Amino acid sequence: MTTTGAGARGNPHHPLRVAIVGGGPGGLYAAALLKRLDPRRTVTVWERNAPTDTFGFGVVLSDETLGGIEHADPAVFRALQRDFVRWDDIHITHRGTRHTSGGHGFAALGRHRLLAILHERCRDLGVELRFESEAPHPSRLMATHDLVVAADGVHSTTREAYAHAFRPRVTAHRCRYIWLAADFAFEGFRFEIAETEHGVMQLHGYPYAADASTVIVEMREEVWRAAGLDLLGEQESIERCAKIFAEALRGRPLRSHKPAWTTFRTVVNERWSTGNLVLLGDAAHTAHFSIGSGTKLAVEDAVALAACLDEQPTLERALAAYEEERKPVVASTQRAARASLEWFESVPLHLNQPPRQFAFNLLTRSRRVTHDNLRLRDARFTGAVEREFGCPPGTPPMFTPFRLRGLTLRNRVVVSPMDMYSASDGVPGDFHLVHLGARALGGAGLVMTEMVCVSEQGRITPGCTGLYTGRQTEAWRRITEFVHRRAPGTAIGVQLGHSGRKGSTRVMWEGMDEPLPEGNWPLVAASPLPYRPGSQTPRELSRAQLTDLREQFAAAAARAARAGFDLLELHCAHGYLLSGFLSPLTNRRTDAYGGSPQKRLRFPLEVFDAVRAAWPEERPMTVRISATDWAEGGTTADGAVEIARAFAAHGADAIDVSTGQVVAGERPEFGRSYQTPFADRIRHEARVPVIAVGAISSWDDVNSLILAGRADLCALGRPHLYDPHWTLHAAAEQGYDGPGAVWPAPYRAGSRRPRTGRADAPKPRLTLGR
Repeated sequence: MTTTGAGARGNPHHPLRVAIVGGGPGGLYAAALLKRLDPRRTVTVWERNAPTDTFGFGVVLSDETLGGIEHADPAVFRALQRDFVRWDDIHITHRGTRHTSGGHGFAALGRHRLLAILHERCRDLGVELRFESEAPHPSRLMATHDLVVAADGVHSTTREAYAHAFRPRVTAHRCRYIWLAADFAFEGFRFEIAETEHGVMQLHGYPYAADASTVIVEMREEVWRAAGLDLLGEQESIERCAKIFAEALRGRPLRSHKPAWTTFRTVVNERWSTGNLVLLGDAAHTAHFSIGSGTKLAVEDAVALAACLDEQPTLERALAAYEEERKPVVASTQRAARASLEWFESVPLHLNQPPRQFAFNLLTRSRRVTHDNLRLRDARFTGAVEREFGCPPGTPPMFTPFRLRGLTLRNRVVVSPMDMYSASDGVPGDFHLVHLGARALGGAGLVMTEMVCVSEQGRITPGCTGLYTGRQTEAWRRITEFVHRRAPGTAIGVQLGHSGRKGSTRVMWEGMDEPLPEGNWPLVAASPLPYRPGSQTPRELSRAQLTDLREQFAAAAARAARAGFDLLELHCAHGYLLSGFLSPLTNRRTDAYGGSPQKRLRFPLEVFDAVRAAWPEERPMTVRISATDWAEGGTTADGAVEIARAFAAHGADAIDVSTGQVVAGERPEFGRSYQTPFADRIRHEARVPVIAVGAISSWDDVNSLILAGRADLCALGRPHLYDPHWTLHAAAEQGYDGPGAVWPAPYRAGSRRPRTGRADAPKPRLTLGR
């Protein structure tokens, strides 16, 4: 229900009776702001625990969050400021070597002190605080209050009572961790890696007072069990942790209240409000502690909720505006937190890196800290990592060369294969000459063609290019000769593939994956499964047809060599023919080419071997794979490592690591650089060079991935559609003018970075008078 009448600041629809379930920082701060916005409100906070009960010890807040607090409630900000411990350094110790990166800027205080400040502020404003008191059922609160705020944490009973409306997803992860404290202050953030006989353990530590630090000990579930920590009592467990990290702790003990090993859970809700009930903080979302965002997000939620209630004419519109504002911010933070969480789950992958590169990798793990802003924060540290990596003075990592077999690429940028659907009878024409030629002139180290089909039947659409006739071969030669003549130093590669069950469809802009209205050709695949409802059902390939297809690939490879390509990539991804053999979702065969992973690999490896035999020995060959199907029962990251190992054993020079597009019902987890963790894992476990792809959009991303050792090359598609000279512009923007990015003579006048206009900082989200 919504109370009408004269509200604050001229708004007649402000909720006047507010119930807040949960007395953590988010709930308390929301209570204070809502009461301050309208002193006539009655605001009641229910907290089941005592005032001094809390989870964890210290709280880290960013400058951005503090700025929001300062503008929204200066009194709280001043109280916080008096107790903050501030530091700039992050210390990372790995295999006895400690590296420090400075310039980061953190502020922290004790969680007890934060709660005390918020308790005092709430009482001063007239908020009713009910401790050690269970809140009434949410349905009762909703009936007796205008607004109910559920701020009751990750295990929110309020959220669960209305799960049908919020539709929460709670994901448990692979590490166990415990919150502890030490009675001395670390010099800054401290990350310590311990390689024990049971496996890798890590310590996350930071000061929150002049004489106290938070200490979190974390390890994989199997390591936790192998070390016997699951069998120890509370005090024994704490003592064991202190012993393992004795050097970092200077031999001092650890302490805790209510110590418990737990598993982090990521909470995502499809909706954040129903009726007059709204979620806030961990009840709505969680972000892994390794990026320190739980309290930050809850406080920012409180500011946004108060602002939306103040700005919008009705409660319904206010809650909708709150959700619309906060969801994208939270989703971005959760993606960063997920990347950080998975990095720590996979620490053993990176242990053999040089200590300084390992430190850089850790610092950039979430993709929030990048090469460029780390260089601004600590140029000395970043420069040392670059020198260790082999960057000549003044050379960004992306402009270092990379060798694949007999081919040396002058930089690490690849123009990703992108279907243009603009050929006639499989013949590339003037469009392809201009398209590929422009991107070659644009400075990338390697320019890839679209998927070039090995037969007429293997086309995706009538507009796809091919390499199954002499005319097509000559047309491709025209393009490669242009690249080699007018863009010397740029390599051009061909991607060979066959559409399989995803063929005989319209061009993308007329209906992607939709069957042709007429002129269809019969499809073949590993198994007779249509790609999606309404798609043509392919015929299962016979043994004789498999032999014919293998020969078609080999013949196309020979034509590609005659056409002058520098590199050949075999397309085994995205649900096309060879990918269809690899995935258990699309390969249901019962013969020698289906069943176990080894049998599903058999035909793609036979094709690889045939192509490798037809392709010149000195020229490199890569393989594109889908590292996950993003679907239950499909290829997983574990399976992708084995697939990569198999191709590497047969002579693949690099693996181009993509994901998905194998089944229509996939559920990908999109986000910036979202596919790179798969490449990172394959690079370290299969020990083969990798090309990373997937929403890599900035030169800063490329530098970060290359320098951290997560990828050897980075392929970008859409950025090169937006800007054919993306690589040269990246060089100009970084002030680089060297052999890794050579401007064509006619374009040199444009090599200076254009001036940019002023960009004003955003205004505070909520400002109340002092």
